[in-house]
Amino acid sequence: MNNKFKTSTICIQGGWEPKKGEPRVLPIYQSTTFKYDTSEQMAKLFDLEEPGYFYTRLNNPTTDAVASKICALEGGVAGLLTASGQAATFFAVLNICESGDHIVSASTIYGGTYNLFSVTLAKMGIEVTFVDQDSTEEEIQKAFKPNTKVMFGETISNPGVQVLDIEKFSRIAHSNGVPLIVDNTFATPINCRPFEWGADIVTHSTTKYMDGHATSVGGAIIDSGNFDWNAYGEKFHGLTCPDPSYHGLTYTKAFGKAAYITKATVQLMRDLGSTQSPQNAFLLNLGLETLHLRMPRHCENALKVAKYLSNNPAVAWVNYPDLETDKYNALAKKYLPNGSCGVLSFGLKGGREASLKFIDNLKLTAIVTHVADARTSVLHPASHTHRQLTDEQLLAAGVAPDLIRFSTGIEDVDDIIDDIQQALDAK
Repeated sequence: MNNKFKTSTICIQGGWEPKKGEPRVLPIYQSTTFKYDTSEQMAKLFDLEEPGYFYTRLNNPTTDAVASKICALEGGVAGLLTASGQAATFFAVLNICESGDHIVSASTIYGGTYNLFSVTLAKMGIEVTFVDQDSTEEEIQKAFKPNTKVMFGETISNPGVQVLDIEKFSRIAHSNGVPLIVDNTFATPINCRPFEWGADIVTHSTTKYMDGHATSVGGAIIDSGNFDWNAYGEKFHGLTCPDPSYHGLTYTKAFGKAAYITKATVQLMRDLGSTQSPQNAFLLNLGLETLHLRMPRHCENALKVAKYLSNNPAVAWVNYPDLETDKYNALAKKYLPNGSCGVLSFGLKGGREASLKFIDNLKLTAIVTHVADARTSVLHPASHTHRQLTDEQLLAAGVAPDLIRFSTGIEDVDDIIDDIQQALDAK
């Protein structure tokens, strides 16, 4: 579909364009394999000489259609669905990095991503340096090394809801000859399109707002096609030099702007197999069809909740970028002028114990690991998602011991606020 259509139109009709007599609704191609007439036809697929489907671990018509829709929403050139958001982040980095390489990342990121970078990638010989995303460009520049391959950040951090200065990170990354990867999960392309601010690659946990109903785990990687891999020669040799596993094929020569996603598909998905199922992609597509309707309601409800909490005497602090008083309000107005997301964080005057008691007293709001779907939910990151981190790492990740992550759903906001108040009043 033409990327020039408005986002609401792409949400509804992007990705799947039925021909005469084909289903109006995206079908579920629930098949592991696809038939061909000759051995030569199949051989050309395995040699990447012709496009097509032959095994769902690599690609499938249902998942490809949904990836194309997300790609159009972000304004990219190519996209890939993965089995989870974690897989998307892992593949996005591993597609560029190998043992002996280094990445620079904002420290205020999702706990699972922090562990992926600091523990799992370290075991693979990939080193990470975490930086304070609010530091000056000069300070952040000190983190870069000759072997740095990637810079990473989140549009809106999970769970601290800090807003990334994408243009600043982009300038730093590009001055060091590396791409900027931005996790755009919380903002979604409805509220921010990082490519327009200089990001090169975008990742999503589609499990969150994109699905919107807590039915299907998934992830996505979208490439802008703007980073010039050839300009840095051997630095990105996986893309710019012959691949012996495909008879010496060079991705940038063979696939141009689609080189990055093609490599992620035919190397990483081939070998690691973090495939999103056609059934989950189908459910994700249903969620995407209402994304443009749900995000404004999430933001509207969250702002009302944030204002209510800010005026409540039991509340010590509130972080929500759409509040005029928030530290990140200026960045939110720049990058997220139509609203940020439905997630906010706050703490109570009684500290960690008061926060945990409050959470246990909620009734309408559910304690779940999940975040960013239609139902209001809550979590205490220091006890749950970031439990593996030390106190020092928690503070570096922007997670205070009393921090409550509150994911505002699309129910009636008065009911949400009443639930908060009864939980604060409960003895």
